[in-house]
Amino acid sequence: MRSLLAFAADGFRAVDRFVFSFSRNRSALFVTLGGLITLSWIVAAGLVWFTVDLSASMPGREGLGRVGDMAQATTLFDRRDQPVFTLFKEQRIEVPLSQIAPIARKAILAIEDQRFYDHRGVDAIRIVGSAIANLREGRRAQGGSTLTQQLARQSFLTRDKTLRRKLKEVVLAAELESTYSKDEILELYLNKVYFGDGLHGIEAAARGYFGTHASELTLAQAALLAGLVKSPSAYAPTVNLDRAMNRRAVVLEAMVDAGAITADAAARAKAEAVVLKDGLNRDEEHGGYFKEEVRRVLVGKFGTSRVYEGGLRVFTTLDPVMQTAAESAVASSIAEIEAKRAARHKKAEAAPDEKNPLQAALLAMDPENGEVRALVGGRSFGGSRFDRATQARRQPGSAFKPFVYATALEQGWSPASVVDHLDEPIATLQGDWMPEDEHLDMPELTLRSALRTSSNRAAARLLQEVGIPKTVAIAKRLGVASVPSVPSLALGSGEVTLEELTGAYAAFASKGVYHAPVLIRRVEDADGTVIFDADETGVRVVSEQTAFLLTSMLGDVVNAGTAWKARQMGFTLPAAGKTGTTNDYVDAWFAGYTPNLVAGVWLGFDQPQTILPGGYAGDLAVPMWAKFMKVATAGDKPEAFGLPKGLIAVQVCRLSGKLPASGCDDVEVVSDSGETSRRSMIYTDYFVRGTEPREICPLHGGGSLLNKFAGIFGHHEAPAPVTSTVIGGPKPPVAEPPPSATTASAPPTEEGTGKPAKKRGFWSRIFHGKDKPKPAPESSEPRQP
Repeated sequence: MRSLLAFAADGFRAVDRFVFSFSRNRSALFVTLGGLITLSWIVAAGLVWFTVDLSASMPGREGLGRVGDMAQATTLFDRRDQPVFTLFKEQRIEVPLSQIAPIARKAILAIEDQRFYDHRGVDAIRIVGSAIANLREGRRAQGGSTLTQQLARQSFLTRDKTLRRKLKEVVLAAELESTYSKDEILELYLNKVYFGDGLHGIEAAARGYFGTHASELTLAQAALLAGLVKSPSAYAPTVNLDRAMNRRAVVLEAMVDAGAITADAAARAKAEAVVLKDGLNRDEEHGGYFKEEVRRVLVGKFGTSRVYEGGLRVFTTLDPVMQTAAESAVASSIAEIEAKRAARHKKAEAAPDEKNPLQAALLAMDPENGEVRALVGGRSFGGSRFDRATQARRQPGSAFKPFVYATALEQGWSPASVVDHLDEPIATLQGDWMPEDEHLDMPELTLRSALRTSSNRAAARLLQEVGIPKTVAIAKRLGVASVPSVPSLALGSGEVTLEELTGAYAAFASKGVYHAPVLIRRVEDADGTVIFDADETGVRVVSEQTAFLLTSMLGDVVNAGTAWKARQMGFTLPAAGKTGTTNDYVDAWFAGYTPNLVAGVWLGFDQPQTILPGGYAGDLAVPMWAKFMKVATAGDKPEAFGLPKGLIAVQVCRLSGKLPASGCDDVEVVSDSGETSRRSMIYTDYFVRGTEPREICPLHGGGSLLNKFAGIFGHHEAPAPVTSTVIGGPKPPVAEPPPSATTASAPPTEEGTGKPAKKRGFWSRIFHGKDKPKPAPESSEPRQP
């Protein structure tokens, strides 16, 4: 730029001196020469203006120093540090020249700038040669731009074919040559040049086309990439493979002419088949919701520009196998339910409502650190990016009840403690409230039986006993943000996200320690400096003993309660969980866990409507959960939930929750069909030391011989539901209360018949009679009392 200004000034002074000298010696031509002087001033002024204008529109020294600033793609890695996603403005991965195969450098130089190391930015010999070739062909057959000129154009200029732009290109090339070394210019060029198919820079091109690194390119691969530079959109192998191979042959011949390779090597490379492999996972068939949630978090932390152009390395918590299993479980479950909906409406096909299709969500995480392994936020990420796992808030129904029971256990209640007065209304500010419940004939239940049978009245009464404020406090400590302080809270009248609910259940699996769900483990900048490291430190929210006792009770739900279909479908690992169905069957939930993995699922419509008449979570959500967990835990060995210190095992009466009396081991039971049998009511349960029962069961006589010797013979046996799986097939389900839990409703009907459903007797619910009836309704979304 300075040389152009000097040239203009010198020209002006030379013309001025000549004209004035001429005018002194030729006074007779003064008038004519005066015109020439004016003309010279105009010409000189125009030259100065052009030079200044040209200089003003070009970058200065500082601008030239930013030629290496390039938008780089952000790479997302899975839990095993394998790349799975990219976020980018330009799909570019910058690498040093040392990480670019020498054969690739030779290929580029052979076809684009053979005299690169001999010129100073502009190759006069090449320009002349190109001009001759163009004249001979009668068209623009060859270009004369060097790599340095191309770099200048890509970095600072437009592609306008004007003399003004070409002059700028020449000047900038000279400036770049004086600022950078040849190797630096070549490195900048190879990282910046476009190779088609959205791939910028040779590393992204190597990965995007061949699934390899630039350092590992073969001769044939390098020649094909070098051939793309001239016209990326025309020669890209993903667009026209034959044209790309023909262009590769041209590059190989140029390499032979330049002495870079032998003719034999070129022949072998020409014969080599092109094998394309996308190593950048640009198709991204799986994990759309997971990627989007990570992107949202990253933009919130670092801003859009840095995320899309900064070349960050983001190490996520994703497990690709689990993610694929989750998406498969969601898709197949939705298809099955839509088929049932179509059958009910006597349609030939299950055609979903395009404006309000059935949706589902699934979130799985490691309870020990909160790392999310799989995330599905809807039936199709392409159809809707709204994430129903992290953004949708819905009432959880009975899935909220474990928080009430956890509060009770924290206050010294035990699984064998009895909640009574279930046949009496609960006093509220709005008047007496009697939650609807299937267990109308039972005035009292133990906590274990009440949770397994999902008694609405027991949950509401228990909430009254332990206190709404304390329950709200525990729910919030477990990560549930919105918890209304109302009596119907016990029945799930608040709203939660699937992420919140799953994270809360994970705390029970991790021995009472809550870990906030995380999708990102670590973030590094383009230089490898760690700029974010996830804090996976947990917070204790309930005692280890409470977590174990609640897990023991929730184990009953999976083994013999409303989630029994998980066992029927072949999931056999020790597990615990809870279902939830809301009013009018508009939401179906299940959150369940093993010691190593917790997963929550939800089904429903964005605009709430009945999923299926009589569509309980045990029939809809549990099968989806089981499908996923069977794949996600494949190969896991059966592992019992660890027994914490401070617990003792005591034999108690199943009905009274007290120490067995003489008659507790021989109680007459009348089945639903009227048959009479005698069964033992004695089972073994765990207690925090000091909370174990001291009194003898008042229902079945005085102290029994068995109780007297309990301390010697098996007094500390472990309760089977915690560590065992179902032997000999699934046990029949245990009923949960019907929908419309807080108001009277018509009796439930048998599915597909319209006839009143058979009401299960108490003994059937306790001992799981041989008739194996269908799961009765679960507790529903409550209305305010």
